[in-house]
Amino acid sequence: MADTPEAIKKSQKLYLFIGLCLFIGTIVTVAVATVPALDVGGHGFDKWDMILGLCIASFKVALVMYFFMHLNHEKGWVYGSFALAIVMAFFLAFLLFLAKGDPIKYDKFSTGGVILPSCLHVKAL
Repeated sequence: MADTPEAIKKSQKLYLFIGLCLFIGTIVTVAVATVPALDVGGHGFDKWDMILGLCIASFKVALVMYFFMHLNHEKGWVYGSFALAIVMAFFLAFLLFLAKGDPIKYDKFSTGGVILPSCLHVKAL
């Protein structure tokens, strides 16, 4: 922590610089989403624009976590648990994409003898 006036001034400059980076990152994200000249991939909003926007957002999140949440002073196990959470999130996203790519289509739905109201009957696809 900053104890001297010089250290406080140095911390203020660092936080203002990080805040400026976050502000510029927000402007760049909006510009990529709205300005046709900065459009990557196909015309209009597509997956490449989404990937670029998420990369910019991830960088901004890393800045906030590292400096404003003071993770730059933590022990190694914090980074390990964070990396594990990231890996798990990617794994869950991968499972989601697998499920969207190969949906279950089963038209012989059985209610087990229970009579359903007409609004809940399953129609064959």
